[in-house]
Amino acid sequence: MPELLADHTTLHLGGPARRWVEATSETELVDAVRAADEAGEPVLLVSGGSNLVVDDAGFDGVVVHVATRGIRADAQDPDDLACLGAVTVTVAAGEDWDAFVAFCVDRGFVGVEALSGIPGAVGSTPIQNVGAYGQEVSQTIARVRTWDRVERTQRTFAGADCGFGYRHSRFKAEPGRYVVLEVEFLLKQGDLGAPVAYAELARALDVAPGERAPLAAVRAAVLSLRTGKGMVLDPADHDTWSAGSFFTNPLLEPAAADALPEDAPRWPTPDGRVKTSAAWLIDRAGYGKGFGLDRAPGTVALSTKHTLALTNRGGATTADLLALAREVRDGVERRFGVRLVNEPVLVGCEL
Repeated sequence: MPELLADHTTLHLGGPARRWVEATSETELVDAVRAADEAGEPVLLVSGGSNLVVDDAGFDGVVVHVATRGIRADAQDPDDLACLGAVTVTVAAGEDWDAFVAFCVDRGFVGVEALSGIPGAVGSTPIQNVGAYGQEVSQTIARVRTWDRVERTQRTFAGADCGFGYRHSRFKAEPGRYVVLEVEFLLKQGDLGAPVAYAELARALDVAPGERAPLAAVRAAVLSLRTGKGMVLDPADHDTWSAGSFFTNPLLEPAAADALPEDAPRWPTPDGRVKTSAAWLIDRAGYGKGFGLDRAPGTVALSTKHTLALTNRGGATTADLLALAREVRDGVERRFGVRLVNEPVLVGCEL
């Protein structure tokens, strides 16, 4: 029987893979991709499956499941004052992201605690520059080691050379070129988390923005907040059968931001643009929590906990999901003149 992508995505959607390869070592991963490239076969890399929307027809090529493992922590040279109290943690691409965060919190490694509860694998995080609650992986990534499918060689990029931006990187800018093999993080050591940079998290921790809280408390608070929004995976809860936030927060030119209603959220960014909230736009355009539940029971709807999540209620197809995404995107554009952009990668389908 062919392997169904629905069994490997958090949306529980996607048809069969023409061929499935399980890569449990770095050598197997590179060999599988190189062999497919040499044979002219399309390649799809799947790790946690948390950021994928796969067509109902499946993938007519080789699906390589990144299942590599390994975490190595090395304290920095104590004579290097610039790295005093720091630790380098090198992580295989296939390691579960949240398990890695728990590993760091348990050992007093500071810098990723606010990224607790995010589904997916470590190797995917640099591609999207994954972020939440005031932290982004770009703040702690020291190096990313990759297989370059164009040059057919390994290439290592320092964090400063990864082209990180809001949900963006050089790896996302050249989709499919780089296979992430390993990610190296430079973290501090201590009992307190990084300064809390997100107001909602600060309130949950009962600290002022910019203050610090114990690592374990930060992780617990983030997990609680994410659970309340249906953003922590639970097979029994269809609100978590999603790809997380389906749309990114729009980055607008100042004139476009000024045209929004007075009460619309606005956050100035260093490049002069203004970020606003996709969730706010969706809700104010008439697509509230649970939108769609009463129209097609058991298929697709917005999460009952968070308007940014498009969910599979158990009997959906990818076509159903994309139809809802188009409806929401087009409705927001009609109401506010802002066109939302999808965050998940679309495989064999388009919005």
